[in-house]
Amino acid sequence: MELFDSLKQKINGKNKTIVFPEGADKRVLGAASRLAHDGLIKAIVLGKQAEIDATAKANDIDLSQLTLLDPENIPADQHKAMLDALVERRHGKNTPEQAAEMLKDPNYIGTMMVYMDQADGMVSGAIHATGDTVRPALQIIKTKEGVRRISGAFIMQKGDQRYVFADCAINIELDAAGMAEVAVESAHTAKVFDIDPKVALLSFSTKGSAKGDMVTKVQEATKIAHETAPDLAVDGELQFDAAFVPTVAAQKAPGSDVAGHANVFVFPELQSGNIGYKIAQRFGGFEAIGPILQGLNKPVSDLSRGCNEEDVYKVAIITAAQALN
Repeated sequence: MELFDSLKQKINGKNKTIVFPEGADKRVLGAASRLAHDGLIKAIVLGKQAEIDATAKANDIDLSQLTLLDPENIPADQHKAMLDALVERRHGKNTPEQAAEMLKDPNYIGTMMVYMDQADGMVSGAIHATGDTVRPALQIIKTKEGVRRISGAFIMQKGDQRYVFADCAINIELDAAGMAEVAVESAHTAKVFDIDPKVALLSFSTKGSAKGDMVTKVQEATKIAHETAPDLAVDGELQFDAAFVPTVAAQKAPGSDVAGHANVFVFPELQSGNIGYKIAQRFGGFEAIGPILQGLNKPVSDLSRGCNEEDVYKVAIITAAQALN
């Protein structure tokens, strides 16, 4: 089944609520309206009423199925509850006055709605930088227990081929423990997309064919991943060809249950991950879906500022699917 048909089936009827802090943007408003009319999610859209109305009128967007919330006119009781919860969550790092200032930012409002279970996930980034989306999530929603960092995965899809590449978006450098975390979280992401994860930790070396600190890091990461998730099919260090091509795997990594069959590829640092997914995208003709933020307690998704309405639509579907787990 095509990826998004499968995800639509998963979320249909689950009544997941997604909050969109950038409601005056026509791409966001159009996608939210479509999603609500398709019955896939409940959509909360943040923005000034007059700006949303103008955007809707100019682009023939139906607002009837959307819940609209003006950040400057939140009902007093809702705002107080949000303010109190934010101050408590920040554990004295922000005064009530500072928290009130933070809640003028729609990304903080949206994040608090997710934290307070008023929404199941948030989609932002069409007009905000990544830091503006991720910072509130890290401060308020925070990472899962046992996870030290978030990471960014891409689903690489072409025809019936579907793979996970990570980390391709967030962490410039990873130590062994960080790489192991990304491996385990990427396996969880794979399952959301109906991929039975076989995780390869990538290197320029396969099973000790080269030496050096960079190789040792991947070897240690593999060991930590095995200890953290003993039931997970994970192996390393593997060169990409050994991870992907069965005949190469038979020569370079005989006996591996991952080599030659990997579908989740964990890169040793951001530079190679970013280069790798873009090579697959541009040379290989794969669609790169993401980045999908991994490791948070609740799903928050960061759009590209160059996104179109269809991108927003798809990312919201992914976010709702993440909220099922």
